[in-house]
Amino acid sequence: MDIERYLATIDQLCSRPFPAEHGWSDVGPAGPGYFVAELEMSHGLRTADAVERFRTAADFHDVKEGMSQRLNTRWGRQQPPWGTVTLRVRIDRGEEIPEPWATVSHAVDELDVWQADGTGRWIAVGVADRDQEDEIRLLAVVTETAQP
Repeated sequence: MDIERYLATIDQLCSRPFPAEHGWSDVGPAGPGYFVAELEMSHGLRTADAVERFRTAADFHDVKEGMSQRLNTRWGRQQPPWGTVTLRVRIDRGEEIPEPWATVSHAVDELDVWQADGTGRWIAVGVADRDQEDEIRLLAVVTETAQP
């Protein structure tokens, strides 16, 4: 895993225009006002044993922490880690949550979030490891919509 490459992807997404329609970009899901970049993905963990999955998830979380430290240095610690459980509860109650937050909340339990200086964009990083039957993914969100 390469933190420098991941940060370069975030920087690129901070200056790139958002797509007009929902779909897939070269980095992952995207739509009006957002990108969700799949920076890294595990391979073969859908059928792996729990110990291997746990170790890999821990590695992904370590990389996320390394990225967060670098982004804290760049933009300052914006806020404590932001849990997404309340978003899932709000969705279950019928509240409409804007993208990309609605989709990301189903994959990630906690996000580190910043507002990128001079861009008006919000940046979030997290590890998608909630679904035991899916691969683990390191995600970066770049959006013009503040978290709800």
